[in-house]
Amino acid sequence: MKAPQRPARRGPAGGLGGFVLAEVVAALVLGAVMGWSWQILVESFVLTNALMGLTFGLCGAVIAWHRPANPIGWLFIADGIGHATTAVTTPIGQLLADGDAPMVAQRLVATVSMAAWPWSIGLFLPLALLLFPTGRLLSPRWRWAAIGIVVTSPLFVLEMTGEGSAPGQNVPPGYLSISSYDELAPLWTITELRNLVALLLAITCLTIRYRRADEMGRRQLLWLLLASVIAFLFVTPWSFIAGTPILVLLAIPLIPVAVAVAIVRYQLLDIRLVVSRALTWALLSLVAIGAYAALAAILGSLISSQVGRSAAITVLVALIIAPILPRLQRLVDRALYGDRGDPARVASRVGAQLSAGHGPEGPGGGLPGVVAAIRSALRFPYVALIVDNTIVAADGTPPARVVPLTLEYGGSAVGSLDIGLRSGESGLSSADRGVIGLVAVPLAVAVHATRLSSEVQSSREKLVSAREEERRRLRRDLHDGLGPTLTGVAFTADAAANVVDTDSDQARDLLSTLRSDTRMAIADVRRLVDDLRPPALDELGLVGALRQRADQLSFRADGASVQVEVSADGLPALPAALEVAAYRIATEALTNIVRHSHATSAVLALRCGDDLEVEVTDDGPPNGEWRPGVGLHAMRERAAELGGRFEAGPSPSGGVVRATFPLEGR
Repeated sequence: MKAPQRPARRGPAGGLGGFVLAEVVAALVLGAVMGWSWQILVESFVLTNALMGLTFGLCGAVIAWHRPANPIGWLFIADGIGHATTAVTTPIGQLLADGDAPMVAQRLVATVSMAAWPWSIGLFLPLALLLFPTGRLLSPRWRWAAIGIVVTSPLFVLEMTGEGSAPGQNVPPGYLSISSYDELAPLWTITELRNLVALLLAITCLTIRYRRADEMGRRQLLWLLLASVIAFLFVTPWSFIAGTPILVLLAIPLIPVAVAVAIVRYQLLDIRLVVSRALTWALLSLVAIGAYAALAAILGSLISSQVGRSAAITVLVALIIAPILPRLQRLVDRALYGDRGDPARVASRVGAQLSAGHGPEGPGGGLPGVVAAIRSALRFPYVALIVDNTIVAADGTPPARVVPLTLEYGGSAVGSLDIGLRSGESGLSSADRGVIGLVAVPLAVAVHATRLSSEVQSSREKLVSAREEERRRLRRDLHDGLGPTLTGVAFTADAAANVVDTDSDQARDLLSTLRSDTRMAIADVRRLVDDLRPPALDELGLVGALRQRADQLSFRADGASVQVEVSADGLPALPAALEVAAYRIATEALTNIVRHSHATSAVLALRCGDDLEVEVTDDGPPNGEWRPGVGLHAMRERAAELGGRFEAGPSPSGGVVRATFPLEGR
């Protein structure tokens, strides 16, 4: 079998990633050759451009290697090339200027150095954010936003190169410098607004994607949110506060790293927990900055000493932040983990759903409502309730990892709750288990009650069905047996009355027929009555009726005698249904002995303690396992109807039939 060939675009992805790496290494080597110190590398933006070029380029290569059809990888590679090219051409330009190289070469290198990186900020990054994470636009209507970003991107390049700034000392400006740059100030303002609009469009698009996304899409977007929050915390002071170190720009490379992880390995870790902490510190930082600025303005006129003013501001800011931090953490955790920190609230929501419906199909409640409430309250991607290997209720989309939790009632399992793990989680946390354990108890009770309700309904349906079948049998017997017989009796009686005076012999024959038909009708009535309840039970009692029946069944089918002993001492008064069941099972067992066994003796024993036990044994030879027939099925069903147990089969000493009925509560 041939190994699958790699897509043709993977080769260029690796080559371009290697090119970016070579540019970054060359920039750092040239800086070292020229004797540039760490401070010069930072102040000339060589270090920051090199790191941004390296991260954007390599992360783009990883994305393009694993997802060649996703344009985000190629946009990041282009972004990395732009930053890396600026990083390597900056020391080259300085080297040419110090060596008095031809002016054409100096200006050409300066042009490349100043024009390479703006494309990354003005075109590649906003366009990649607009396409994140699928590589496709949100809808065809967003095509105009992408076209606008592409068409207006040269404005930012002209703004950065047109001023005529040089990338080093004594380095001439590039060829794209504009002599009337200051007169075009309104255009540069529009350019800055254009960058802001492009960023806002990307944020709006990402927000809409998050609201429409499934669980996997939201996890991917959370990675980008985390990186953006961290980058925002570091870059914002650099934009608004003078003297902020340039190294804060090194937070920007977190964005390509987060995008690469989100597209290729979005389940790396529990991103929700990380985002929770990051958002908390972001909000706290904003509060701290705002409080510091406000207090500085207020105390500036009250405290003259700079040292005293700074100390007072620090103390007051600390006093403001201390009570806010836990509240912010709770707010953020609730947004990401739901009500996990408030188990009572979760239990209340579950109880409300249980009371809203009376079964698994309760309107808006019941077991489906409970499952939906648990998933919503704890922000799980998937929750399902399994009873008897059947999904009773489910909510959400099953993720790759699902943890089953057993629901127990009375020491036995009544079902399980399948919990889909959040992104990056390898198992349920102790906090999640604590909350689920709290709601598992009422849920197990509800599952048990639902099962009992179903069993009661099934039993009720069986009783109704059995009653209707019995009525149908009685109707059939009366209509087909007793009915025609009584009709014949009436006709015969009429005929005898018509001929009694004229033909006494015929009248005598008719009366004889009438007598025979009447006895037949009486026999049918007795048979029907016996089927309903044996008369011997009312006349002789259970023990007497069984002894009478045992005397009647004292001969086998081959004519040999069978001695049957009935043992039933101290038997209390039993309910009518229990008497009938015991009588039917015992007589059926004795009948089977007479018909199928070669036994010479049998023992019918009735024992009564906490249970009523009916046991019939014989000394017939073993003939292997008994094949269930109509008689065995009927005996088993009679025992089951009254909650009893039934067993029958061969034994070392013969055959045995045993039925046990509970007496407690009767």
